[in-house]
Amino acid sequence: MLKNLLKATVFATTMALAAGTFYTPAFAETVYNRGAAAEAETVDPHKTSTVYEADIIRDLFQGLVMHDQKTNLIPGAAESWTVSDDGTVYTFKLRKDGLWSDGSPVTADDFVYSFRRLEDPATAAEYASMLYPVKNAEEVNTKKGKPEDLGVKAIDANTLEVTLKGPTPYFLEMLTHQATYPVNKASMDKLGADWIKPGKLVSNGAYTLAEWVPNDHLKLVKNPKFWDAGSVKLDVVNYIPTEDRSSAMKRFEAGELDSYGDLPTEQLADLKTKFGDQVRVGPYLGTYYFAIKTDKAPWDNVELRNAISMAIDRDFLAEKVWQNSMLPGYSMVPPGIEGYTPAVAKYADMPQIDREDAAKKILEKLGYTPEHPLKMEIRYNTSENHKNTAVAIQEQLKPLGVEVTLLNTDTKTHYSFLEQKGNYDVARAAWIADYKDPETFLGISRKASGNNYSNYNSPAYEAAMDKAAAAAGKPEERMKDLAEAERILVDDVGEIPLLYYSYHDIVSTKLHGFDDNVMDIHPSRFISKD
Repeated sequence: MLKNLLKATVFATTMALAAGTFYTPAFAETVYNRGAAAEAETVDPHKTSTVYEADIIRDLFQGLVMHDQKTNLIPGAAESWTVSDDGTVYTFKLRKDGLWSDGSPVTADDFVYSFRRLEDPATAAEYASMLYPVKNAEEVNTKKGKPEDLGVKAIDANTLEVTLKGPTPYFLEMLTHQATYPVNKASMDKLGADWIKPGKLVSNGAYTLAEWVPNDHLKLVKNPKFWDAGSVKLDVVNYIPTEDRSSAMKRFEAGELDSYGDLPTEQLADLKTKFGDQVRVGPYLGTYYFAIKTDKAPWDNVELRNAISMAIDRDFLAEKVWQNSMLPGYSMVPPGIEGYTPAVAKYADMPQIDREDAAKKILEKLGYTPEHPLKMEIRYNTSENHKNTAVAIQEQLKPLGVEVTLLNTDTKTHYSFLEQKGNYDVARAAWIADYKDPETFLGISRKASGNNYSNYNSPAYEAAMDKAAAAAGKPEERMKDLAEAERILVDDVGEIPLLYYSYHDIVSTKLHGFDDNVMDIHPSRFISKD
C-alpha cells in the first residue's frame, strides 16, 4: 500500500512506484481518499456490474440525467426533455456547453453510438437488458435486429430522440444508471483497447482517470472541461480498495481514509462509541440474497430449495451476525418503494422452530438426514460479514442433514464467476436498486438478464412481468402486477432472500455533501472537504 498517498493532503505530481512514495508539489489541492470495499473490474460503463464500479463511473461520466446528493433526479448531459402524450417518445435537449475531457462537444450521436454499443452482442454487456424498454433493444441484443433498428435517433447535434416499445414509468430513473452513460467513439476508434487506460480515457463527467494501480488505488482528477467544473470542490479523488473491513477502520482512524462504505458489523457498537456520528446507519434499497442454481440437480427441486430457505434463521443473522444493521428479508424487493407492497415468503410469520421442523420433514422425504447428508457449497466474496453469515447458515443447516462447505474468493473473482454462469450450488449475492422501482429487483431474475445468476427460468414469471410492463400507464395496476410476479418468484425460490440492507458508512467530519439517502449514492462532484 502507498501509505504516504493516503496521508497526503496535497496532490502528488510525481510517484516513485518502487519506493511507494508520493512527492508533494508546491501547491495545495483538496484530496478525498475514498475507501472502497472491493477493487473495480473496469471503468467501461458498458461492461460494469458492481456498485464499486458504479461509484467511480458516476464520477467519470455523466448520463442524460443524474442523481444529486439526495438522489433527486436532475439534468445531466441533457439540460431538458419532453415526453409524448402516450409516454413512448422522449426528446432530450443536450446542453450546448457539454464537452468531453478532450474538449470536443458531447453530441446526440455519442448517445446513439453508446446505446447501440450497449446492445451490441459483441460488447457482452452485463446490463444490456437495462435498455430493453427501448424499441428493438432486445431484438438487437439477441441478434434478431440490426443496430440501426434501435429506437434511438439524433435529430441534430443537440437533440436526441428515444422511442420506447411501451410506456415505462421508471425510464428516466433508469437513465441514471452507469450502463446508459456515453462513451467517446473517436477516442475508441483511435486508441483501440487503450482507450480505457489512465491518462487516455476521454470522459464527460466531473473527473478524469489519472492513475490506476491495481489493489492499491485509482486516482481521479478534476476535469476542467466539465460544464459545471466551477462548482466541483475536490481536486483529487483516490478510490482505495480495502476488502478487510477491520483494516479499513484502522485506516480511517489513522486518517488514511476519509470515508468507507461498509463496516465490520461485529464491531458496530464499539465503532459507534469511538466515532460517534461519523458512523452512519439507515434504510437502504438493497437485498442480500443467495443465488441458487435452479437448473442443476438437486437444486432444480423447488421443494428442496424451499426447505433450505425455510431453515435459515434470518432473525439470528440480522441481530447477531449483522448487529441489527440489517433487517430479516423474505422478499426480493425490499420495503421502502412508494406504492409497492412486497410479496413475502409464506412462512415469514411462522416461528423459527416450526420452520425448521417443516424443512426437516421435506429433507427427510427427499432422503437427506444427518446420516445421509445433502452436500451444499456456499460461495462468498471476501468480507468478514459475508464469512460470518455463511458460517452461521452452515451451523443452522447442519442438524437438518445439510453438510455445508464454504468457498471464499475476492469480490472480482466471485462476481466474474457468477456472471460467466459458473458451476456452483449456492452463492452470496446482493442487489442494490439501480433505480427506485420494484422492476430493478425483479428484472434480475428474468431469463434474459445477465444478472440471473440462478439461471431461474419460469414462463409464468416471464408472463407476469410482461403483464406488469403492459400496465405501465396504470401505476396502481402495474404495482399489483409486479407483486403477483414477485409472488411467483418467491414461491419458486428462484433466489433466497435473506436480509434487507441498511447503509452503514463511516464518514469523516471533514467531508460535507456526503448526504444520507436510501440509494447510498454519493457523487464526489457534490462533496467538499475541510
